[in-house]
Amino acid sequence: MSILKVARMGHPVLRSRARALDPAEVRAAVMQKFIDDMMDTMLEYEGIGLAAPQVHEGVRLFVAGLDDGKGKLRVLPFVNPVVTPLSEARVEDWEGCLSIPDIRGKVPRYTHIRVDALDRKGKPFQLELRDFQARVVQHEADHLDGVLFFDRMTRFDTLTFLEEYSRYHRSAKDDEEDE
Repeated sequence: MSILKVARMGHPVLRSRARALDPAEVRAAVMQKFIDDMMDTMLEYEGIGLAAPQVHEGVRLFVAGLDDGKGKLRVLPFVNPVVTPLSEARVEDWEGCLSIPDIRGKVPRYTHIRVDALDRKGKPFQLELRDFQARVVQHEADHLDGVLFFDRMTRFDTLTFLEEYSRYHRSAKDDEEDE
């Protein structure tokens, strides 16, 4: 496996709409290796999600770590995802991004969504997600459309460097989510 180079804010790949993948393309050995490399890269950088444009590939694919219901992290690939809000309820909460290192800000996101996507074998699947997991999927899906979390912020007074976030804004709840 390889650790991939992460594109940083300012690179044009992060502002471009990614192209959809054909199911046969997803099943190809080169794409299977790429998915594995994305998972390894996400875990190496202690992220909770990583989109293909973030590693310089303009395709509609991201990986995300989701709770398996037993307290373990399960990293799943989402190919050609379509996110549908299942409620109008939104919550503003902290987000960061591997492509915007050391910066945090509060972003409003839907609290209840459905995501329709293809798995790593090119087969359709659907998940209904809430709260933090829904936030992660929305954040990663935004990358596929060239949208960064700054673009979703409604105000910038919460924008902070990671060091100050850790010092002044991080809560005990955040510590639990990191474990």
